[in-house]
Amino acid sequence: METRRFGSTGHLSAVAILGAAAFGDVEQSEADDVMEQVVRAGVNHIDVAPSYGNAELRLAPWLARERERFFLGCKTMERSKRGAASELRLSLKRLQVDNFDLFQIHAITSLSELDEVTRPGGALEALIEAQTAGLIGFVGITGHGVDSPAIFIEALQRYDFDSVMFPLNSVQYANPRYRQHAEELIRQCRSNDIGVMIIKSIAKAPWGQRPKTHNTWYQPMNEIGQIQQAVDFVLSHDITGLCTAGDTRVLPLVLKACENFTPMTEHEQETVIRTAAENYEPLFE
Repeated sequence: METRRFGSTGHLSAVAILGAAAFGDVEQSEADDVMEQVVRAGVNHIDVAPSYGNAELRLAPWLARERERFFLGCKTMERSKRGAASELRLSLKRLQVDNFDLFQIHAITSLSELDEVTRPGGALEALIEAQTAGLIGFVGITGHGVDSPAIFIEALQRYDFDSVMFPLNSVQYANPRYRQHAEELIRQCRSNDIGVMIIKSIAKAPWGQRPKTHNTWYQPMNEIGQIQQAVDFVLSHDITGLCTAGDTRVLPLVLKACENFTPMTEHEQETVIRTAAENYEPLFE
């Protein structure tokens, strides 16, 4: 599988980054089966969070044996310095590791939340102190929603984050405003050597009133042809990689698509965007 430099961290991350949300509600045996596939595929970067149910506990046995194999990223949804510091240490304990390669302020969806975590006494202060203490290597920020690229452009003016994580897919790119801000964010990240992780790459619609058939908070593409096209579209952008889907049935298909990635021309990308706008529904309006 292709690897790409994860910004100023210098780590060469496989383009498929394990989204450990898939382990939130599974038994250890199922998590072990998926992890064996992950290792065989060459995945070397994990993204986990305490909000992902039992994911930290499911990863702990693997990290006890394979810590050096993986670049390990974790996150906090705490907004205060005290809360973030406490949650960081709890995640270290649950994962049975001494440090994180990356720790991220998670799910920033508004400028008011950005204000909250960057003000004196906010979560960012805890991460900076943890970095000084050697508990984390790098500091990142993640977010969802239609405003996330614009919010992160502002965030990069306030602090030199080492990575960002936000949604990108052909459905969302049919929104001109979203696309404009996303492209500008990616440009700034490239200019400033910031790692870029993408989420929601295979989202085709919100669940709405539809019955929920997968362990994802969006309706995912679940056929290999659709997934391959979605993965090719995302990885054709100047990003580090994409986080795999939060469903253990779909995750292997995403791994396969990442292994078979073929870059799209600009013309092909525009065609995919038009088709997606006609057939799918954006998560964020």
